[in-house]
Amino acid sequence: MNDTTTKIIIVDDDKEICSLLNSFLNQQGFKVHVTHGGHGLRTLLKTITPNIIILDLMMPGEDGIEICKFLRQTSNVPIIMISAMDEETDRIIGLEIGADDYLGKPFNPRELLARIKALLRRTNQPENNATTQVNIVKYLFDVFTLDTNQRQLIDNSGLVKPLSTGEFDLLLAFTEHAHRTLTRDQLLDITKGREGGPFDRTIDVLVGRLRKKIEKDIKIPSLIITVRGGGYQFTPQVQKVTET
Repeated sequence: MNDTTTKIIIVDDDKEICSLLNSFLNQQGFKVHVTHGGHGLRTLLKTITPNIIILDLMMPGEDGIEICKFLRQTSNVPIIMISAMDEETDRIIGLEIGADDYLGKPFNPRELLARIKALLRRTNQPENNATTQVNIVKYLFDVFTLDTNQRQLIDNSGLVKPLSTGEFDLLLAFTEHAHRTLTRDQLLDITKGREGGPFDRTIDVLVGRLRKKIEKDIKIPSLIITVRGGGYQFTPQVQKVTET
């Protein structure tokens, strides 16, 4: 998976960090492109379709928040946000605007590598996980169809509701475990392949984002309900559509 066809764009105004990550990720077999701001990223995107973007939160001028908003308007490319301010508020903001993962600086490059590999595995899971995914191509629930081949959520009018990688992975986990109460730790393990810390709100933020896209009334959610002291439960009946 991590060969020269896997393209990563690093967007960070810290040239020393860019140089370090560029060298490290190149050694791991990735094709790395580096830019130091939003303008450079837009220029790169005219000729490159990245597999992952590593985006710094705090940059002069157009910051990572604005860049992430722009990306989510035009693309579902996986985004790992990094920041020297490893505050819970920054983590939540990054996830709320569409980032798929978040790392606070300073971090071990191997931790970043693990996050990259996990994101790539999840992005390619419908095509590569032959034991569990090969026959199931769609999940039907409520007024929606979750297409695992196209990684799309489609309503009954045919409208595609864009999902980030994190949102898709979480919705897939819910559809595969409908009517079961799943803890936040279980959902983190299923969707991101890692354990959460005591203050990790990644799942809560992603659930909030999903509710905005599938619930009729986010103030009174009926499809993804909160189980007090337990986690979350996906309530609708789910129909699995398999290949013929």
